[in-house]
Amino acid sequence: MVYSLISLNNMDIEKREEVIALFDVYGSLLTEKQQEYFSSYYFDDLSLSEIASNYDISRNAVFDQIKKAINNLEKYESNLKVLEKNNKILEIVNSSNISELEKIKKILEE
Repeated sequence: MVYSLISLNNMDIEKREEVIALFDVYGSLLTEKQQEYFSSYYFDDLSLSEIASNYDISRNAVFDQIKKAINNLEKYESNLKVLEKNNKILEIVNSSNISELEKIKKILEE
């Protein structure tokens, strides 16, 4: 899931939520600047221009860092699958089926 400038601005809600969920899991693995720019863009709802002005850098530099952050988050999930496993566990727990607890144990042991 690689995003261009156009798709960053026009990202649908589902993709936006996925990127934010990835940040919640792996955000601490990003550089400090990537974390700041990502948070400003996705949580503070600042535009690329506003972030650039706040940090006295170019709009393109902000975009590049956010794009790199998203690519890194996706790479971490691709390799570690923490979010995928968490979602499977939540799905099983929400089904309220006691026999499904064995499935949780199996997922955790993977």
